[in-house]
Amino acid sequence: MDEDLELLPLPDEAVALLTGAGAPPRLVAHLRLVHDVAARLADWTAERCPELAVDRPAVLFGAATHDIGKAVHRSELSGPGSAHEPAGRELLLAAGVAPELARFAAGHADWGPSSTAEDLLVALADKVWKDKRVPELEDLLVEVLARAGGGERWAWFLALDELLTALGADAGPRLAYQARHPL
Repeated sequence: MDEDLELLPLPDEAVALLTGAGAPPRLVAHLRLVHDVAARLADWTAERCPELAVDRPAVLFGAATHDIGKAVHRSELSGPGSAHEPAGRELLLAAGVAPELARFAAGHADWGPSSTAEDLLVALADKVWKDKRVPELEDLLVEVLARAGGGERWAWFLALDELLTALGADAGPRLAYQARHPL
């Protein structure tokens, strides 16, 4: 039930962009779920590793709009595909969104060792909302946290694993919430 999920509202700017793009309800529901998980990840990171300067508003905007290109490539709402990534970036740029924010639409599935903490947090939120674990992605964030905060990698790994396990425990209600919204 929706009332079981206390989701943060999407930023007003993201809502306006999604409305302008004609985003269907399922896409908005997905973005709201990823946005909520991204906020939790960003808040945990700020609390556990204050030495790591994370642009929380950028993470939240990125999570709230990362799949906006699926408003154009609707078949990717229920099936595989990556055409939505460059389309989303272009849609955001055309709407006047700064390139440093539009990048999340094109890069949320293309992360690596040179990715910023913000990029990793958005990519991770897009996986863990449904309890999908990606060890390579998690290891990259662990490395960023250990570099910034000091301490042993294993300690950061354990702390992050505990958080992701807790976030993953709510995947069932999240998936049900998304499924209740039409394509």
